[in-house]
Amino acid sequence: MHAAVVTSFDAAPEYREVPTPVPDSGQELVTVLASAVHPRVRSQAGGTHYTSTEELPLVPGIDGVGRTADGALRYFVLPDTTIGAMAEQTLIDPRRSVVLPDGVDPVLIAAAMNPAMSSWIAFRRRIDFRPGSRVLVMGATGNAGRMAVQIAKRLGAGHVTAAGRNPAALAQLPALGADRVVDLGRDASLVSADLAAVGRDVDVVLDYLWGDWAATALTAIVPARDDDSQPLTWIQIGSVTGPTAPIPSAALRAADLRIIGSGQGSVSPRDILAELPGLATEVSSGVYDIAARSVPLRDVTAAWTEDTNDRIVITPSR
Repeated sequence: MHAAVVTSFDAAPEYREVPTPVPDSGQELVTVLASAVHPRVRSQAGGTHYTSTEELPLVPGIDGVGRTADGALRYFVLPDTTIGAMAEQTLIDPRRSVVLPDGVDPVLIAAAMNPAMSSWIAFRRRIDFRPGSRVLVMGATGNAGRMAVQIAKRLGAGHVTAAGRNPAALAQLPALGADRVVDLGRDASLVSADLAAVGRDVDVVLDYLWGDWAATALTAIVPARDDDSQPLTWIQIGSVTGPTAPIPSAALRAADLRIIGSGQGSVSPRDILAELPGLATEVSSGVYDIAARSVPLRDVTAAWTEDTNDRIVITPSR
């Protein structure tokens, strides 16, 4: 069979022929229909994710949509493995998968599940999210942030602010549920003023940026709080602009600020798996705007370095 193969953490995967994997006890061989290239996969292929064992070669891809021998269509999540989803066939644990309804588009499911999962899990497993809460999404112009805006509204957020650095992408977000947008690419003083206005009564921040942007936002938001005792929960999900953030100590003392993480490790595999059926139903409902584009497996090297706002989905067997 053929697969995308990583032989160096400094190079894009290559289309190569590899042996078909043999199922072990509790595993099932599936024909892969779609697997998305998202930040978690890129960090896996680059050896930079905190779960990386630096073992090479590896087939990237941590999730996808496949068809089992009985004809069922399943969305699956793989454990940490060098036999990933970007191959014509891969091995899954059926307990880490969910059967999809007939007629769904595997490309859309593969494109949406991982980015949707980041905010869905954060809202449902990391905090006691209450309808009517005011939410700020930092990094809303990426695929995960774009889904977060929509999911926040679906889960009952009373007000959603979308902050990002891509003006064209920001302009699309009011139609997807954003009540306000903040262009982080403008003059620093204007950005701080906008974040302060939003931060006066925000309840939850979903942060896909981290780095200096987290410090910038907290420096603007905390002094502007109308009520210092109102809890402000900052959920750290991604680190697009840097793995570390110089958080000002005053921000931790001057407000009821709670910084937590949401991701692999902070949420147990059991809790993540418990959310898959509900999330798959949501994504399959047709109410979400999902920007996806399918690419044949043989073109994986070129697609890996392509500059696009669409979610690239590798389609090995279509």
